[in-house]
Amino acid sequence: MRLLPPALRQQLLDHYLDCLAGFIVVDREAFMLHYYAYVYVRILQALGAYGFRGFYERKAHFLESVPYALKNLRWLAANVKLPIALPALMSALEAMSASEKLQGLASSAKGLTVRIFSFSFHRQMPADESGNGGGFVFDARSLPNPGREEQYRQLTGKDAPVIDYLNRQESVHRYLAGVLSLVDASVAAYQQRAFKNLMVSFGCTGGQHRSVFLAEQLAKHLRGSAGVEVAVRHIELEKKDLEKMSQ
Repeated sequence: MRLLPPALRQQLLDHYLDCLAGFIVVDREAFMLHYYAYVYVRILQALGAYGFRGFYERKAHFLESVPYALKNLRWLAANVKLPIALPALMSALEAMSASEKLQGLASSAKGLTVRIFSFSFHRQMPADESGNGGGFVFDARSLPNPGREEQYRQLTGKDAPVIDYLNRQESVHRYLAGVLSLVDASVAAYQQRAFKNLMVSFGCTGGQHRSVFLAEQLAKHLRGSAGVEVAVRHIELEKKDLEKMSQ
């Protein structure tokens, strides 16, 4: 259920409507008004089939298609407005699309997924949707804090000035070396034992600078490793992005 490029999708739809117009009168405006509602229904039917065959009949290869169906739902949510408001349904679909457990199904059948988080200790720690209990939690509050300096306060651990600042700190290099050693050992053991999920979380005071930097550094270190899929989420940065979008 991979999503075709938008231009190709529209080209195919126009072709089908042109063919249909050769047999009956087609009101294209009325058709398009309701068309995407049926697209939603079809995707939900497919998701139901994938879930039944995968979760209940234990045929794991069906679950590999779930993330592609979720990608289709995210595209629809961002690009399509239905003719009637369905807030409860849209909220449920949004929750499904954001589910890390569902999103990780494609890679979980093939290798080890390492999910890396940054978060603030003033907030709730990231939940482990894989059911493994949470994995590593590293406390970065002992490291020098760029957030205390005015020039870095509005930046994040993904911005070059903050990266340069932290890279100049010897304590950061020692800390990161210890993290990489522990995680590398776990990755090797997990792969040897055919485990599918490893969670690594970095916390700091605001979840904006040190934890984000460390999460990005670990992700960079692991990407390209054989049999390892890396997924990164910055909890506090995501919240701020949502607040900006809602303004």
